[in-house]
Amino acid sequence: MGGRMIAVDFDGTICRDCYPNIGEANESLIRYLKEVQRQGDRLILWTCRKGEKLEEAVRFCEKRGLVFDAVNENLPETIQAFGGDSRKIFADIYIDDRCERPWEVMQRRSPA
Repeated sequence: MGGRMIAVDFDGTICRDCYPNIGEANESLIRYLKEVQRQGDRLILWTCRKGEKLEEAVRFCEKRGLVFDAVNENLPETIQAFGGDSRKIFADIYIDDRCERPWEVMQRRSPA
């Protein structure tokens, strides 16, 4: 399959962080995700939610026309390539409100 694999967090990213409730939708991000998916990218919902709270998040997205290719698991071709699923989600891009760029972390480290 072509296109990028994009893992997207839910709370604080797709919606305002109000966990365990669901906050206001980030409509501009939702529009962007639907557009890149139409262009061939695959989307993974990558969240700490589970059980009914996860189902609520999935329904929230589906009501806005955002349907994920995988939810809290790797894409089928990744599972096949690595011989199983792992806890670590494999993606080309991670969209998360808690994102940190590794080189920025290294610049803040004090020398030993």
